[in-house]
Amino acid sequence: MPPIQPPPVKVPVLPPLPAGPPPNIIVMLIDDMGWTDLGCYGSNYYETPHIDQLAKDGMRFTQAYSACTVCSPTRAAMLTGKSPARLHLTDWIAGHVPDNSRLVIPKWTLQLPMEEETLAERLKTRGYATASIGKWHLGGEEFYPTKHGFDVNIGGTDKGSPPSYFSPYKIATLPDGPKDEFLSDRLTSEAVKFIEKNKAKPFFVYLPHYGVHTPIMGKPEVVAKYQAKKADRGHSNPVYAALVESIDDSVGALRAKLKELSLDQNTIFIFTSDNGGLSHQVRPEGWSRGPTDNSPARLGKGSAYEGGVHVPLIVAWPGLVKPGSTCDVPVITYDHVPTLLAATQTPLKKEQVVDGESLLPLLGQTDTLAREAIYWHYPHYHPGSATPYSAIREGDWKLIQFHEDNHVELYNLKLDAGESDNRAPFDAVRAMQLRDKLNSWLKDTGAQIPERNPKYDPDKPLNEPKKGKGEAKKKAE
Repeated sequence: MPPIQPPPVKVPVLPPLPAGPPPNIIVMLIDDMGWTDLGCYGSNYYETPHIDQLAKDGMRFTQAYSACTVCSPTRAAMLTGKSPARLHLTDWIAGHVPDNSRLVIPKWTLQLPMEEETLAERLKTRGYATASIGKWHLGGEEFYPTKHGFDVNIGGTDKGSPPSYFSPYKIATLPDGPKDEFLSDRLTSEAVKFIEKNKAKPFFVYLPHYGVHTPIMGKPEVVAKYQAKKADRGHSNPVYAALVESIDDSVGALRAKLKELSLDQNTIFIFTSDNGGLSHQVRPEGWSRGPTDNSPARLGKGSAYEGGVHVPLIVAWPGLVKPGSTCDVPVITYDHVPTLLAATQTPLKKEQVVDGESLLPLLGQTDTLAREAIYWHYPHYHPGSATPYSAIREGDWKLIQFHEDNHVELYNLKLDAGESDNRAPFDAVRAMQLRDKLNSWLKDTGAQIPERNPKYDPDKPLNEPKKGKGEAKKKAE
């Protein structure tokens, strides 16, 4: 008998690109924003009219995912197009280190390596002005944005959260403004200045807001408005709502400036989040509730489940993206690099590897993607409930492999958005097939797999983060 031939590789049909000069790019990466934290994603509590309008003018993705359940790996994936597994940058920097765990965490990468080619570096070969304005969290000063292709770095350091959202900010790369100036407003004004200065050439503005990460703060008058509102399902925190609104104000101000400068028709605007919303945390004394709720998704940031990685994604690009369109195809953070390089007709660097796939066939509604699945790898522990795990989503099915005991869980996300009905015991063949694909991907990417801890003591508490210095690190996440 002749050998079984693999199925032919699908080549998606690409849409024609809009005529004219290379498009400007704004990527707004929000910190810890859950996929239901916007009006256009179903919230009746948070007020986000500018983001809702962005969705009306562009495409809203219903099945968008972050590359990781925590921030730093997603940020690295956003800039390189590589999965955190391939980068070996798999936890927030500097991460949680348990005192007593069943597995030993791998020795992983604590910065964005200089040898990695970033989106900013590629776009500079096409004459783009580039700016990183906001949270960096990808290494110390020797790994700052200006070392990775950005012309300017405003507000980015190795820290994961601001000491305060009100000036004085005490952020080394951001001079303090007038007393009580709000950080989201200040970062937006810096982005506006950069756009005005570079309006005559193509520009790439990477705007990773510190919001809506802790410390949860908001303008008093906006907080008062939400205190008078009725809670909507799990959305009820007026201070968090005010912080969300500050992000919405940022979108409105940037889009108004683009229109004023007649740049709005030739600008790609991407709005997304680095991981799921902060809904729950596990502490030694038990569960504590976070400032938002990701229902119907299960749990939130730092979890292996949907609440940890299901995020909002809106893309607007007049001339290509149909206004008011939606897309139900699963996509992930590391798709943005190949998408934007294709949109700007910028080639990859020789021998440059990306794990993502260009979203242009989806944005132009000419076709679907070629790949069959998307993947995650998190060989760490997190107070959001995660133990070391890897996962695959193929179609409506998601399989999670937990490395402590290698057990798997299988969910049909179309029928079970809350991941409450584990189908692995009843669909063993599908579970085995997905597990095999997942393990093949882990091998192909060179993923670091945690090993057994010879010092593990089953009579001591499990996975408790270190006290003292470790607690300080947690606060900096």
